[in-house]
Amino acid sequence: MAKRKSDSEQHNLASSPLPKDFKPHWRTALENTTQRFEREYRQENFSLPSEVQALSLFDQWQGGTLQNLIVSPFWEVKTPKKKQAWLDIGCGLSFLIYPWYEWNAFFYGQEVSTTARDILMSRAPQLNSKLFRGVKLGSPHLLAYEDNLFDGAIATGWSCYYPLDYWERVLAEVKRVLKPGGYLIFDVLDPEAPLAEDWAILETYLGAEVFLTSLSDWRSCVRQAEGKITKSSPGELFHCWLVRF
Repeated sequence: MAKRKSDSEQHNLASSPLPKDFKPHWRTALENTTQRFEREYRQENFSLPSEVQALSLFDQWQGGTLQNLIVSPFWEVKTPKKKQAWLDIGCGLSFLIYPWYEWNAFFYGQEVSTTARDILMSRAPQLNSKLFRGVKLGSPHLLAYEDNLFDGAIATGWSCYYPLDYWERVLAEVKRVLKPGGYLIFDVLDPEAPLAEDWAILETYLGAEVFLTSLSDWRSCVRQAEGKITKSSPGELFHCWLVRF
């Protein structure tokens, strides 16, 4: 078995060679988002100023209940089916949290956080080695999988950290790895939601800027990628969409 590289030897997502048309603000978003979630998965303490602690949702964040308001129940939009192959992009600890064993669908992941990837690679095979097919470390604009492999893809909880022109690249990659007629489940922040502005401020202080992109601009982005939104489920902060290509 190949020896796993140390953190200092790990593939650096933000500093690795990038396409010539890769834009500087994309790199900044990747760096910030990667660092923000690395700190979260390592359970590091965040020191926040008094003005952030005064936000209406700070107590919920500190108490751990805010997550319940912002997580999109993607399986309610479309549940993975038995023996289907699904890719969870920005998967975090998904396989350990959601009932993939009940769905009996094959799980593949891609993640920017080394810590999250390592936790999954260590624990998930013990949970179900048949359904868990591994996690690749990589950015969402470069999916480390072959063409036409997946019945569906999931990308929830992180679209708001990247600008629309970056998402054009992401959607092109998702289309590439999906089978013809495949589905993407992803969620987008509703900038008009009552909690949106305060949540964006909180996330900025946690290390990652939030883009308050309008829902109409998101819909235009999906159309330009030749996708069709076939189902929508609004939540407290995010709208979860089912897109078919």
